[in-house]
Amino acid sequence: MNLSTIIGLVGCFAMTIMAIYTSGGTILTYMDLASFFMTVVGSYLGLFTFCSIPEALGVFGTMGLAMKIPHFNEQEVIKRLLAFSEKARREGLLALEEELEDLDDEFMKNGMRLVVDGTEGPIIRELLESELNQIQDRHSGKIAVVNMWGTLGPGLGMLGTVVGLIAMLKNLEDKSALGPNMAVALITTLYGAMIANLIMIPLSGKLKTRDAMETKVKEMIIEGILSIQAGENTRVLQTKLLAYLTPGDRKAAQQASGLE
Repeated sequence: MNLSTIIGLVGCFAMTIMAIYTSGGTILTYMDLASFFMTVVGSYLGLFTFCSIPEALGVFGTMGLAMKIPHFNEQEVIKRLLAFSEKARREGLLALEEELEDLDDEFMKNGMRLVVDGTEGPIIRELLESELNQIQDRHSGKIAVVNMWGTLGPGLGMLGTVVGLIAMLKNLEDKSALGPNMAVALITTLYGAMIANLIMIPLSGKLKTRDAMETKVKEMIIEGILSIQAGENTRVLQTKLLAYLTPGDRKAAQQASGLE
């Protein structure tokens, strides 16, 4: 589990509950079934208008990705690419073919297979960048659904407040009900703000960061594959690949690769 996501979500809700109790209220005061249906369920159903049924149903799985720790294994990627480079320079590109079946990374496997097949560098770059663009488009589409739920939440919350106020104003003769009715009307706005600011906006930001991390690794793989295809010196390749890492990770990557 991604600890930072859990801390953020649990912490935000904990602080909200603390504010409720320190202000003299209780959780039950802020629980209203009609407001829940109007804001939470209503905003979710709005996703079916925005996107397809599979995309709307899959939004929970997309949100779940933010709960997991991404493992892109940058150091292992660098180690594998440098090993390919050394073997290619010693034995030739065709000698890499037997290594491809052991690759778990399909993106790298596809690129290296193009190299072994003798494909020219510009074509390899074009094909791999096209595949990367498709990956980014899929990620952007899923993140857009999460963002849309965050956008619809406050809107449905405000709509619920308007509905509640209209009902309240139609019954002004009952003075004792004005306060409670106003409170219920405002709960929908609270729910909408919580959907957006406590859940959807932070999760979409986490997913964008994860997408950027994966894109960086894929770009590193493309650079490594093209370097191997061009027959560049392994140390030149190492320098290129290490440039994608933070200074703190470079030393460990150098030690893992066996090159200093």
